[in-house]
Amino acid sequence: MNFYQQVYELVLQIPPGKVATYGQIATLLGRPHAARAVGYALHLAPNHLKVPWQRVINSQGKISPRSSLDMPHEPLIQRILLEAEGVVFDETGRVDLKKYLWEGKKKMGRGDRGTRGRGDGGTGGRGDRGTRGRREEGMGGRGDRGTRG
Repeated sequence: MNFYQQVYELVLQIPPGKVATYGQIATLLGRPHAARAVGYALHLAPNHLKVPWQRVINSQGKISPRSSLDMPHEPLIQRILLEAEGVVFDETGRVDLKKYLWEGKKKMGRGDRGTRGRGDGGTGGRGDRGTRGRREEGMGGRGDRGTRG
């Protein structure tokens, strides 16, 4: 199962009225530096899976702004969907994470193999693209290429 499929499987477990953060999902999948990849995965979630993408917000308890081309995931739509599930936003547009944060499951997937190196079992799949911290974590950035004989 690739990283995006793992994201969908985990997000499907978030119950109505609860939220998770992008970083929380990444960490639960054993890939703590892949929060941005979680966002990419949710953006590309196939409609037939009915992934409750609206239940994933940023670590500040806010809905993350998106590009103007991303109409299906318009922040206002996300807020309306969450409010319909009973999630309350304060006057600054924040969700009280102490009240609404989903506890989640313990790490799943390959994340339990340890924290050295890639920390993802070395899949190198689509979920690795576009995440920050790649060079620092030895995740295949330019500085990791080595030299040829």
